[in-house]
Amino acid sequence: MIGRMGMAALLVLTVAACERDNPTLFNLRKADRTPDEFSILPSRPLEQPENFAALPPPTPGGSNRTDRAPEAEAIAALGGNAAAGAGADGALVAAVSRYGLQQGIRGQLAAEDLEYRRKNDGRLLERVFNVNVYYKAYRPLSLDQYAELARLRRAGVRTVAAPPDPATVD
Repeated sequence: MIGRMGMAALLVLTVAACERDNPTLFNLRKADRTPDEFSILPSRPLEQPENFAALPPPTPGGSNRTDRAPEAEAIAALGGNAAAGAGADGALVAAVSRYGLQQGIRGQLAAEDLEYRRKNDGRLLERVFNVNVYYKAYRPLSLDQYAELARLRRAGVRTVAAPPDPATVD
């Protein structure tokens, strides 16, 4: 017979496994308190100015000449004018939004993905033992690249060379 302590432990495990506010499929949890290496942006190289007297005053906690400017870099990478900012580049915005815009798309996609993750959060023991179920959960939504390549070639679309399908290689 299971004692009272065993029943209490079983009840606690059952209740703990039922619902989570933010289910995660990837189960990436850090055990230590070290910095996240993916949140650190490399700065531009230091350069010596021609005239030290002409430098602007320091801005503690503000930006400096070696800080990254992700928005300006993205505008420049897409062929826009980074000095004018995103609002001044109507042609760039028109090209990017040529297929239309949907207001609130980020919130809608986040809500749909959260609902999908809740439905595909893994079995009880996968959650208890912190098993990564990310790839299994999203497998039905992934594109079979070799089937798509074959479909495009049958349709007469010229495609780049691709490595052979590992499933068909002897």
